[in-house]
Amino acid sequence: MATNELDATRRKCMTRLATGAGVGWWLLLAREQAYALSFSDADASAGVREALSRGAESAVQLLGKQDGFLGNPKVRIPLPSGLDSAAKLLKSTGQGAKVEELETAMNRAAEQAVPEAGPLLSNAVKQMTVTDAKKIVTGGDTSVTQFFASKTRAPLTERFLPVVTRATDKVSLAEKYNAVAGQAAGFGLIKKKDANIQQYVTGKSLDGLYFMIGEEERKIRRDPIGTGSDILKKVFG
Repeated sequence: MATNELDATRRKCMTRLATGAGVGWWLLLAREQAYALSFSDADASAGVREALSRGAESAVQLLGKQDGFLGNPKVRIPLPSGLDSAAKLLKSTGQGAKVEELETAMNRAAEQAVPEAGPLLSNAVKQMTVTDAKKIVTGGDTSVTQFFASKTRAPLTERFLPVVTRATDKVSLAEKYNAVAGQAAGFGLIKKKDANIQQYVTGKSLDGLYFMIGEEERKIRRDPIGTGSDILKKVFG
């Protein structure tokens, strides 16, 4: 539909709405939605696949390197808030360096685990259906993130956990974390899933990965022209 024709339709519908013919407003919405979805299923699939691939690749590259987590305050993994008092106690007894060593090891473990996500994210893109593509195009700013999380969180947890375990086992304070965290969970101070350092870091690693994918998705939606991709401009423009 040409821009002038669309504008004329909008004016007519608003006039009818003002005179009590509210059905005009719904007609306008229907027409504009049809206009927004005027590209083909093939276009939608191609555009979404490119957006998915770009978001996933960028997130893995940003996080799966030295200081990818540790140097990024948006995804840096801290000790669970319920262990603040324990951390303060350790620092007051001269063990602050060990607390910092543990926090560093947690983030280094996440950085080592993230590259494992590449193949599974890529496979999720390949298996995406037309229905998935349409949901992503018409969804909110984090629909890509939600897609990846629903398709890959469970298998990525299995892949991340051994990598995280090997990395955290090298830190002497890891066992103490599990002991203290287990007691804290018993008192309801932290969530049970956070009472094991390996599981806690694995979960936070995935949270950080999906967060960064979401950041990349928002960039594409805000400025599809800036991506330099014709199909992204067509689908998300």
